[in-house]
Amino acid sequence: MMSDLSSAAARARELRRQIEHHNYRYYVLDDPEISDAEYDRLMQELKALETQFPELITPDSPTQRVGAAPVSGLEEVVHKVPMLSLDNAFTDEDVIAFDRRVRERLETDADIEYAAEPKIDGVAVSLRYEKGRLVLAATRGDGLRGENVTHNVRTIKAVPIELRGKAPEVLEVRGEVFMPIAGFKALNERALARGERTFANPRNAAAGSLRQLDPRLAATRPFDVFFYGLGEVQGWTVPPRHSDALEQLREWGLKISPLVRVVMGAQGCLEYYREIAARRESLPYEIDGVVYKVNRFVLQRELGYVARAPRWAIAHKFPAHEEHTIVRDVEFQVGRTGALTPVARLEPVFVGGVTVSNATLHNMDEVRRKDIRIGDTVVVRRAGDVIPEVVKVILDRRPPNARIVELPAHCPVCGADVEREEGEAIARCTGGLFCPAQRKESLRHFASRRALDIDGLGTKIIDQLVDRGLVRNPADLYALTVEQLASLERMGEKSAAKLVAALERSKNTTLPRFLYALGIRDVGEATAAALAEHFGTLEALEEATIEQIQETPDVGPVVAAHVRHFFDQVHNREVIRALRAHGVRWPDMQRRSAAQEGPLSGKTFVLTGTLDSMSRDEASKRIVALGGKVSSSVSKKTSYVIVGADPGSKLKKAQELGVEILDEAAFLALLKSAAPRG
Repeated sequence: MMSDLSSAAARARELRRQIEHHNYRYYVLDDPEISDAEYDRLMQELKALETQFPELITPDSPTQRVGAAPVSGLEEVVHKVPMLSLDNAFTDEDVIAFDRRVRERLETDADIEYAAEPKIDGVAVSLRYEKGRLVLAATRGDGLRGENVTHNVRTIKAVPIELRGKAPEVLEVRGEVFMPIAGFKALNERALARGERTFANPRNAAAGSLRQLDPRLAATRPFDVFFYGLGEVQGWTVPPRHSDALEQLREWGLKISPLVRVVMGAQGCLEYYREIAARRESLPYEIDGVVYKVNRFVLQRELGYVARAPRWAIAHKFPAHEEHTIVRDVEFQVGRTGALTPVARLEPVFVGGVTVSNATLHNMDEVRRKDIRIGDTVVVRRAGDVIPEVVKVILDRRPPNARIVELPAHCPVCGADVEREEGEAIARCTGGLFCPAQRKESLRHFASRRALDIDGLGTKIIDQLVDRGLVRNPADLYALTVEQLASLERMGEKSAAKLVAALERSKNTTLPRFLYALGIRDVGEATAAALAEHFGTLEALEEATIEQIQETPDVGPVVAAHVRHFFDQVHNREVIRALRAHGVRWPDMQRRSAAQEGPLSGKTFVLTGTLDSMSRDEASKRIVALGGKVSSSVSKKTSYVIVGADPGSKLKKAQELGVEILDEAAFLALLKSAAPRG
């Protein structure tokens, strides 16, 4: 024991430095330099010093990973950079199609470089470091908002409290917290010995443990983590490739999967998939597939996003867990757009860690193709969080009385006619907002977090409001009184007043949110934002023709027709007018498509191939900022075709039409000469 505080402080600093170094060697590099016994001696010496001199204890000391006092609740965290989900591939053909879409969008026949890594079956998290110190950890949540779990993540020894070396001002890293298989089994064995509830699988164990309010409990759980991506970054010039960025994260002390590899083209992806699939059972943690990401960041920006998923990445899932069970009945659910979805009611069966009693049948074409009948024994598949589905029928077990599934002629909710347009797989109820099912789903969508975000307006309240005839459309919500709401089941005056206040707050929104909230068929968040930016005002969109709507980036003829049809319906315009009368409002946006005066006014540009200095989206913005127009197709009216690496067919078309062609250097010179002086 030391009697001198300054000597004790110096020794404590040295012990912390050594312990963090050995944590890095053990957890990140998997290459320990000392024995467990020696590590324990270092930790015990530090604990003894901090016991003798409590003033030496710091929040980031290795001894404090055991957890502080419990928190009162999990706070909401808004992700500054959304945590996107990934589209899934289940077959080799899906991966080949993904690679083809990437190359077509980039207009190249060359093989694409991908970063590939196993898809850990855990809980996605985002960690924020400021000046190298961990300040926040949050769950993925819905991708836009998660929950603050810093108190629990700090207990994970594989997570550095302070980064090694010179770190950026701000570094957000995305990763997956998981529970190794051996640790999961030991956790369940201890629970059984104490007569406590066990977890169904490692993922559930990790998710439940990470959301505990008491970090002392989390500290006893065998967590591990792999980091795989970036969020907000300040003060760091990110390398040009994703794989290079991961290596830099490793140097800062952040644990990266040792199985990350750069592969070329679809065949490289498939070879990696088969290799990892062969090793799956021998890995010390559970994986449910592999992930492929276009490796160059400039190409990622070029490819962009669709809805809430990137076009530059995909998850190639392993064959899902499957079980046999019996179809007891088939019912039809009515969705927000009137779509009738057949749902199989199953004899309950345990699949992939959960008990499954329902499975989607998608549509009647699928029912006919798979020849699913009531009474059949079927194979049910569940992959991760994907809704369970019926894969196939075991025909040799079909009973003689198995009943054919028929599409109802009338809506099972409102009794209106059911129609199925020629060429469409989906049948729809024609009741519109007169159908309570559609009405309820429309209201749920309108009130959802990414739409008008009406806090407290849940499913049970909406059901009562519609069933009692108090609400027929979204505008009716804003006429509700505290007295009316207080009369509902499980709603007192205090809750009713909170809901009225939430309705009042929701009146101030944005045009993209409002368009999304209207529930126009096939108009998701990304399309709503594109329409808002293209037209600037709701009035301009309401009066636009199908052809004008199609001028919006990534809006094709089908979606344009749905938008035009929505605004052609008198009752939809009446609801919008009523919403405005109740005070729902949003600021107009600067119209993206509006021509701006500038040095490039009157000039039309077409871009093809990959630019080294910027993405095509960035190039388009610079052209528009200088008054020019960017088109997706080459014609006689085209002023210039900008050609990057691996150009597509637009170059040939430009040559045929005699359109002036600029390489990247000439394009940059044109931008420089057109830019305003000073």
